[in-house]
Amino acid sequence: MRATYFVNERSIVRQIWGKGDTVLFIFAGASAEFALNKAVDWLYFTGRLPADPLGRLFSTVSYARTIVFSNTETAHRAIDAMANIHAGVEKSRGATIPDWAYRDVLFMLIDYSIRAYEVLERELSLSQKEEVFHVFARMGNRMGVTGLPDTFAGYLLMRQLHLHQNLKRSSYTDDLYQQYKKHLGVVRYRILLEVQNLVAPEKVREWLGFHRKSFLNPILTFYNMSKFLRIDPLIRYLILPAQYRAQIKALDQ
Repeated sequence: MRATYFVNERSIVRQIWGKGDTVLFIFAGASAEFALNKAVDWLYFTGRLPADPLGRLFSTVSYARTIVFSNTETAHRAIDAMANIHAGVEKSRGATIPDWAYRDVLFMLIDYSIRAYEVLERELSLSQKEEVFHVFARMGNRMGVTGLPDTFAGYLLMRQLHLHQNLKRSSYTDDLYQQYKKHLGVVRYRILLEVQNLVAPEKVREWLGFHRKSFLNPILTFYNMSKFLRIDPLIRYLILPAQYRAQIKALDQ
């Protein structure tokens, strides 16, 4: 009997999440928005994010990849595990993570999946964007997230509302960026900022003071050529800390 997968084997979502470079861009964008989200204090509660922001990134990536590339039963177990982790944090803190904060995370995964792929590869069709939305909406429904839109058009409206209501620069923002710089080093931190400038929505760029175009635009042309010349692993070697290179290589499907 043929296994059923949470995400169809021919889905654009598998193409997006099957390339380490695209996943890096997704989480570069998300790292910018996480720092501005009004619920970022929840990420500080356990201390894991400021202590090891890159390690936390790869932990989250492993869950997402399990969901995208596993059969339905395994994907459901991974989603349920995430829900249980969040429930444990809520119990420890004696408070409840706001529903809008859960929606924000799902909206980030949808938005940056689309943005990262379009920056690195090509523009997506409306039906492909809708496919990305429906995959992560199913993930949210499985987690019990309430108030999710039913359509991609509804998501676009709610996404803009959330960007205007739920973002704010705070002391957490500045501290988290200091941690990014500490763990990446000056050069890689600069590259992170430029990637964020490329993929983040206008409202995020405004809060972070990105007022000009990223200098990575011409470099991306060379990078896309490098994939045909098979020297793109060298570029990853230059921009990634050594301890994470094997994990990034393993993201390629």
